[in-house]
Order: sequence, then C-alpha cells, then structure tokens
Amino acid sequence: MNAGMQNIVISLGAMQVARKIPFEDPQVLVYVRIAYVVAQLIVVGTYYYTSLKIKSKNDQTVLKYGLLSHGTSFFSSLTRENLTPPQSTEPGALVTTTVRDYDLSETSKLLRAAYMGIAMMAFMHLYMKYTQPLFIQSLMTLKNLYDAKLVAIHVLGKKAEGDLKRPFKTAGMFGAAPTGPATDAASIAEAEKRVGAKKED
Repeated sequence: MNAGMQNIVISLGAMQVARKIPFEDPQVLVYVRIAYVVAQLIVVGTYYYTSLKIKSKNDQTVLKYGLLSHGTSFFSSLTRENLTPPQSTEPGALVTTTVRDYDLSETSKLLRAAYMGIAMMAFMHLYMKYTQPLFIQSLMTLKNLYDAKLVAIHVLGKKAEGDLKRPFKTAGMFGAAPTGPATDAASIAEAEKRVGAKKED
C-alpha cells in the first residue's frame, strides 16, 4: 500500500475515533490542542533540523533535469565540469542544480506546506470552531513527517536510492504508476537537443 492510500486509510480511521472523543469536555479539548501543537512543533523542528543536515553535508553533486510539457521532468547526474546554469522553468527547459540546493528547495516546500496547514487549522478551529480536525491532523502531520523523503535520507539515514532517488517521484493513487522525472536516455537526449536548438536560434 503506497503512502497516498495509507493516508486515506488513516484519515478514515481517525475520523471514526474522533467521533468518540468528547470534545465538549474542556479538559479533553485542552489535551487535544496540546497534542496538535506538539505535533506541529515536532514536524517544523524536524524540517529545520533536516535543512541544517543538508547544509552541513554540502553535497555538491550535480543534478540535471528538464521540465516536460505535461509538468513532469527527467533527470540525470553529471560531473561538476558539465554544470550549466539553471535558467528557465518553461516546458522543455533544462534545470541544473546540486543535491544540496535541490534538497533545500524540497525542504522549503515541506515547511511551506506545514505552515499552510497550521494556518488553515487555526482558521477552522478558532474561527469556525471545528474541533475534530485537530485530532485528525495531529496524526496526519506525523504520518506525513514519516513519509517525507528528505527526512528518511538525512534524519533516518536511508540511502538515496529506489523511491528515495532524486529527483523525487510522486506515488500514484490506487496502484497507478508514480509520476515525476523520466530518467531514460531518450528523454535526456531529447532535452539536450531542444536546448541546443534554442542556442542556435
């Protein structure tokens, strides 16, 4: 079962459990609020720690990938001598970066998602007075932290191979194939030709 399906199952299970929690009890509500805050602090703190680990490793291995017209990308590892500046985000454009910069960029996305979730929950709970989502999101936040690929690599010490190979792919839902970078030689060659054609123009 992939991470997406696991999240659905956990969410449905958490919703059933939340229905049995007496949120109208002020003391119970306080405990749930504390649990939510602690979960968010753990997540944000872990992401910041991950970014510090990335900076300390300072991995300058070059990653090169291109954006395809349908929004995916392909990828290859190059030697540092072949480094070319990353420049465009238009479809078909080649983007060159390093492992360090790529990982920091992905960590920033994780942090932004965490902050957005906190802001939405604050609105739902403080303004709209919803309480069940506090419990559900406390669990889902920790689940998402566990699924974070950069945390697996830099905190849990797993190797960047298989599903953890950069650039990361997104798991498909309901058994669908993962979407993301294409690493085959044909896709790489096509993008190189596209870049060469633009230079000639």
